[in-house]
Amino acid sequence: MTKILAACLMLAAQTYSVPPAVLVGIHQVEGGTSGQAVGPNQNGSYDLGPMQINTLWIPLLAEKWGVAEDTAYRWVRDDPCTNMGVSAWILRTHMNETGSLSQAIAHYHSRTPQYGHPYKGKVVNAMRAKGLLRDAGTR
Repeated sequence: MTKILAACLMLAAQTYSVPPAVLVGIHQVEGGTSGQAVGPNQNGSYDLGPMQINTLWIPLLAEKWGVAEDTAYRWVRDDPCTNMGVSAWILRTHMNETGSLSQAIAHYHSRTPQYGHPYKGKVVNAMRAKGLLRDAGTR
């Protein structure tokens, strides 16, 4: 992770009151880069930028930001700080909806348990591999 992306991650985590370690884990699992659009997915959507923000979010973001959808798309795809901020906002949105960080991580990928739960496991393992998460009972 570049120093700029790390700074963006910390700012996004603080802005949306989400654990920075979780954003690091998501970034490790997603593995995207600025300017990247991966897809199409089975539903025709694409995943954008470092945090692989799904294009299904673009209409809502465009409305929220008061810009055209193609502008929101470019910002999310090409600007790493915008991408990281959107990621933290999505995680916070899911935390608010579910009342659970664990469920929010799963929902970041999919609300469908058969896809979301394995994704959550990957994020937890990525956090553990980076030394950001200890097993319960260890100090």
